[in-house]
Amino acid sequence: MNAAAETAVQPPVLEVEGLKKHFPVKKGLLSRNIGKVYAVDGVSFHIGPGETLGLVGESGCGKSTVGRTVLRLIDPTEGTIRLNGRDVTDLGKTDMRSVRREMQIIFQDPYSSLNPRMSAGDIVGELLRVHGLGSAAEREERVAELFERVGLSRAQMKSFPHEFSGGQRQRIGIARALALNPKLIVGDEPVSALDVSIQAQVINLLMDLQNEFRLSYLFVAHDLAVVEHISHRIAVMYLGRIVEYTDKRTLFTDPQHPYTEALLSAVPVPDPRLRRKKMVLQGDVPSPINPPSGCHFHTRCPYAEERCRVESPALREIAPGHTVACHLR
Repeated sequence: MNAAAETAVQPPVLEVEGLKKHFPVKKGLLSRNIGKVYAVDGVSFHIGPGETLGLVGESGCGKSTVGRTVLRLIDPTEGTIRLNGRDVTDLGKTDMRSVRREMQIIFQDPYSSLNPRMSAGDIVGELLRVHGLGSAAEREERVAELFERVGLSRAQMKSFPHEFSGGQRQRIGIARALALNPKLIVGDEPVSALDVSIQAQVINLLMDLQNEFRLSYLFVAHDLAVVEHISHRIAVMYLGRIVEYTDKRTLFTDPQHPYTEALLSAVPVPDPRLRRKKMVLQGDVPSPINPPSGCHFHTRCPYAEERCRVESPALREIAPGHTVACHLR
C-alpha cells in the first residue's frame, strides 16, 4: 500500500478548515485602520501520517502565512486548526506550550534562523532545555545523536553558525526541528537558499527522515521540480486561496485550473529537443489589499467569462481526490 492509500484510511495529523488571516492596514499618526491585507482567505486541507503536502504559488500568494498560522506563530482571523484531532485554533500560550512539541518548522534562510552567539549544539539542545526534557548529560547525548542523523559530526556541536556552510546550517535547522520528536514539520521553502546540488541532498535527507520517523510535512515552495519530488499531494495557491488540490501525478499530467497550467508551462524542459507551449500570463498579481471581485484570477486568465468577474468559484471535486476552483471545469 502506498503512502497516499495508507493516509486515506487513517485520521489526519493536521486538519485545516476555512483558514483566514487578514492583516490590518494602518495609516496616519493615530494608526487608523484603512483596510486589510487578505493574506489567507479561506484555505482548507488535511495532511495524513507520513504524508507530504506541497503548497505552491507565486511569491506573495500567502503560502508562508498559511504555514506560520498553522503553527500558531501568528493567530488566525477565522477558521479551524486541528492537530491529531485536537482543536488548537484558540489555545492560549500556556496550553500551546505542550502542543508545540508536536509541530516544528524549518525556516527558509539557514543564515538568519540560527543565533550567531550560540554554538550549534546549544541551538539544537535549547528546545530540550526549554521543555525540561532529560538531564544535561542526556540532552547532550540526544543532540549528538541528532547531529549524526542529519550528517554532521559530534565534534561540530561546539562550532558556531558562521563556521558552517549553507547546507550544513540547514542540517542544523533540521536537527533542531527533530529534537522534540514532532509529528508535523512545516518546511518554509527550506531549500530555496541552497545550491542545486545541496538542495538534492537536503531533500533526500528529509525524505529519509520522513520514512524513518513517519513525519508529516507541509512543504511550502515555489520550485515545482522540488515539490514534485518530495510531495504526495499538492495544493496550488493564488492570492490567498487554494485553486487546485490533488495528488502530484494528476497535477503534473492533467492540470485543470488555468493558473496551474501557467505555472507548469513555465517549468524548464531539460531536453532541448522538446518544445512546450508556453502560457504567458498578462498583467501583474493584484494587490491582496484590494483583490478582484469574483474569481481572483479572472484579471489574468485567458479563458475568463463574465461569470468569473462577479461570482467566486467554490473549490469543488471534479474527480476523486481532485478539487478545482474554476467555473469552467
